[in-house]
Amino acid sequence: MTALHKKSVCREGFTLVELLAVIMIVAILASVLVPLLQGKIDRAKWSEANSTAGTIKTAVSAYVARYGVSKAQADLVGKTLDDEAAQNALEFIDSDLITVYFVSGDYEIISIDSYGHAAVKVTASRDNAPEGEKILNTDGSWQ
Repeated sequence: MTALHKKSVCREGFTLVELLAVIMIVAILASVLVPLLQGKIDRAKWSEANSTAGTIKTAVSAYVARYGVSKAQADLVGKTLDDEAAQNALEFIDSDLITVYFVSGDYEIISIDSYGHAAVKVTASRDNAPEGEKILNTDGSWQ
């Protein structure tokens, strides 16, 4: 083979600089996307708590319809849902309130207004649960 042919042969593979450039781009993209995805995962976990808290609010409304607001306030406000008396009053069993990320003790009825609407505080306690606490207000808003 002549010198002319050797120079016209295509090189194969990538240089170290090209590989490092690709790795840097992937690392930058990953550093931006991971926090965004983590936020979406936490919101999905909290939606599970919101759903269960909504079920608790519905049960409290039924209790109020049956026994009245003052009895509901006396019997339920300040109770967590791992309390056997509160579970019985709302006709729950413990397994009704245990989900993937939350357990019955994570739910507390913090108030019942004059219309019989409850506010439910959710405090995450499991290892795989999102951090913090949220409240499902009497008006149905989630904070």
